[in-house]
Amino acid sequence: MIPFLDLKKSNQPYNEEINDAVSRVIKSGYFIQGPEVRGFEKEFADYCGVSRCVGVANGLDALSLVLRAWKQMGKLKDNDEVIVPANTYIATVLAITDNNLIPVFVEPSMATCNIDINLIESAISSKTKVILAVHLYGNIADMDRVSQIAEKYKLLVLEDAAQAHGAEYMGIKAGAWGHAAGFSFYPSKNLGALGDAGAVTTSDDELADVVATLANYGSAVRYQNSYKGVNSRLDEVQAAILRVKLKGLDADTKLRRSLAERYFNKIKNPSLSLLEPANDRFNVFHLFPVFSEARDDLQQYLSDNGVGTLIHYPIPIHKQQAYAEYSDLNLPITTMIHDSILSIPLSPYLALKDSDVIIDILNAYKN
Repeated sequence: MIPFLDLKKSNQPYNEEINDAVSRVIKSGYFIQGPEVRGFEKEFADYCGVSRCVGVANGLDALSLVLRAWKQMGKLKDNDEVIVPANTYIATVLAITDNNLIPVFVEPSMATCNIDINLIESAISSKTKVILAVHLYGNIADMDRVSQIAEKYKLLVLEDAAQAHGAEYMGIKAGAWGHAAGFSFYPSKNLGALGDAGAVTTSDDELADVVATLANYGSAVRYQNSYKGVNSRLDEVQAAILRVKLKGLDADTKLRRSLAERYFNKIKNPSLSLLEPANDRFNVFHLFPVFSEARDDLQQYLSDNGVGTLIHYPIPIHKQQAYAEYSDLNLPITTMIHDSILSIPLSPYLALKDSDVIIDILNAYKN
């Protein structure tokens, strides 16, 4: 069986350095907000091309804390609207609604699965305050045009870069385009911890300070609480692990891109569709989706032939019970994507012979 993702194999090249890093933390006796967190924050900020990074507990908190900080700073208020792609993962929208803000769903482009830039302006109202752009599957959204629209309407821009560590457009990395960005380091991400972890990137010092304070019980000075905050701190052990793996991220990305190019060049089954290669930007291929009108049949066929797959994501947000108030929305492109998408194996450690097996099986598929 070719697994969809083998995390044990993915982490194996780093095992010795990870063991050393964890041992270093244990010997230090410093487990919260210590030198490993500060080191990672500096290194990841430098990597993304921003001045600040604030480590937090997970990717959802990263997005939520930015929105919460903007409310504390007077830039947002309850019931302001946030434009968001309709086909994102639910965490993106949870960050909005958890802050008493209103998500305004915009259809994606079928060619990229990122937000359809041509539909954003028609979704803007007098209550719109934020564009939350999601870099889905590792492909950065059209941030140049997002930025132009945001500037025109004086909107804030928040990037959901949970799947886009190292992705670039016009020489600028994900995490450096918006006023702020949220990253996840969930173990399956391109830069994955060995547990939950996340970060906010920004070049706005005031925002970074408010996020850091909110994430630490609302306290910047011990026992002095400026805000009604939360506990969302990046773990010292996870930070040490991320520092190790950050050094190998670009090499891993190169392998991902090579495998993706192989898929683009060799998957020729006319009954399957692929996303556009998007050669004008640097896609880091967190996922490699294929699309089929007979998706469930295709998934069973691949399983029967020894290939593991996952569906990202089977149920759109507006059809989730949690967001039943949006169930009447007409979002045909979003629905089509959720009904037809299937992610096939792609990781830096997928053997070429296994990728060829996957290609051959896909090309032989008949529905």
